[in-house]
Amino acid sequence: MNNAEQVRLDTIALDPKYAEGPNEYMVEYSFEVFQRHLGNGPTLEMGPAEGVMTRFLVDAGYDLTVVEASSRFCSDLEARHPGIRVVQSLFETFSPARKYTNIILGHVLEHVENPVAILAQAKEWLADGGRILAAVPNSRSLHRQVGVLLGQLPVESALNDADLQHGHRRVYDPENFRHEFTAAGLDIRVFGGYWLKPVSNTQIQENWSREMIFAFMQLGERYPDIAAEIYVIAGNH
Repeated sequence: MNNAEQVRLDTIALDPKYAEGPNEYMVEYSFEVFQRHLGNGPTLEMGPAEGVMTRFLVDAGYDLTVVEASSRFCSDLEARHPGIRVVQSLFETFSPARKYTNIILGHVLEHVENPVAILAQAKEWLADGGRILAAVPNSRSLHRQVGVLLGQLPVESALNDADLQHGHRRVYDPENFRHEFTAAGLDIRVFGGYWLKPVSNTQIQENWSREMIFAFMQLGERYPDIAAEIYVIAGNH
């Protein structure tokens, strides 16, 4: 393993905050979106972290393998989900013995050093007719645009405090997100978004009900370019 990257990931895992507040609802809605496109067959989740998405995949009965670099996260996942395969590895050194119908990268590409290389690797792990399902935060989200107008961010794509806490290396816009897939030789089947997010997570957590949050998740599907989250479903040519 790359020792520096391993240390970085283990440090982030000490206080991840991936599943705090509205983020857990966001991952739940992300699963609802992905489930429209998931096929029957072996499924690989890359970078499950605290396992919010993992729980939904397990409950839905998918034949699941997860690959995660953090030893802490791996131990927690093995304890909570003894029926799944948990592999502790950096993506760059992962070498699966099987092909996958579904490969899920939920909020992963903004973390890695070379997203195109990771996607190109994942492409080789796809079974015939398989698909890669990926979601990332969108720099063009309404709340980021408001942050720029208020002087809280210099530009929409700047890393904010939450990005730094989570270990993000970048914030995508719709164009450069799609570009990563085409650069990796993948065919984009679907592009979309969800969660029209006008204010910060803290303001949402303090004032919004679950029903209100999910209404805005759904509303974001109508306006993907300015939704807080964007996703791609892609496969081999």
